[in-house]
Amino acid sequence: MAEHLHFREAAAAIGMSQPALSGAVAALEETLDITLLERTTRKVLLSPAGERLAVRARSVLETVRELVEEAEAARAPFTGALRLGVIPTCAPYLLPTVLRLIREEFPDLEPRVHEERTAELLEGLTRGRLDALLLAVPLGHPGVTELPLYDEDFALVLPHGHPLAGRRDIPRAALRDLDLILLDEGHCLRDQALEICQEAGREAGATMAAGAAGLSTLVQLVAGGLGVTLLPRTALKVETARSEELATGFFADPAPTRRIALVMRTGTARAEEFETLARALRRALRPLPVRISRP
Repeated sequence: MAEHLHFREAAAAIGMSQPALSGAVAALEETLDITLLERTTRKVLLSPAGERLAVRARSVLETVRELVEEAEAARAPFTGALRLGVIPTCAPYLLPTVLRLIREEFPDLEPRVHEERTAELLEGLTRGRLDALLLAVPLGHPGVTELPLYDEDFALVLPHGHPLAGRRDIPRAALRDLDLILLDEGHCLRDQALEICQEAGREAGATMAAGAAGLSTLVQLVAGGLGVTLLPRTALKVETARSEELATGFFADPAPTRRIALVMRTGTARAEEFETLARALRRALRPLPVRISRP
């Protein structure tokens, strides 16, 4: 309730009926002899006492989660659920390899994939909703440990016939004047692309031609002649095959890059398990157009 402040949404999140949850909260209030929620006809708010107890409850639940995790890890590694979070700019291109690896080398693991943006994934990891993440680093986020998997270059996706199409020696300075199309705000790939552009000398706040919610839409906007975009190499083959109106161009060395890592909670009981998984992923990902990280 403290997270949703809505009985129906909270009940759905924990798999209870709304009346059952309402009754449980009322029973807890009666047991504690305190009002936890302030109810109106339109909304639910935490009382001052409810806010204090919610902080303590989160701490208790985190301790219980760690205890269960410790017991599961001690019982048998690589068994049970693996709640894996993946950013949208990795999921379609990495998951076939990742899931095949898990099926072949860790058959007793039960992967449950969650595709979300970086901020939501980190919140899910730190709160215990997720076990590990596949995303772009560095994060600069406390309480998490990054296990680098690979680095990959960015390439330009352009309309067919663009002057830069087919080139393999494009200078970064070319980004200063191109009509760029980027993902919408909230995607880490957008932030990375903006940083690359600024390093190339593009003015901060320079107008972008358009925006998109996903990479597939992004490249279709390019195919429609609205501009050009930056794409990581792992996405290039899949996305550019969608239209004959698309072309590619590659940067002169050193090309702009991003790093992808397996991320876990610092101190997790499954640390050794995830380190083993990271080593296996580095082997499995070698066929992709990436540079595998050293352990």
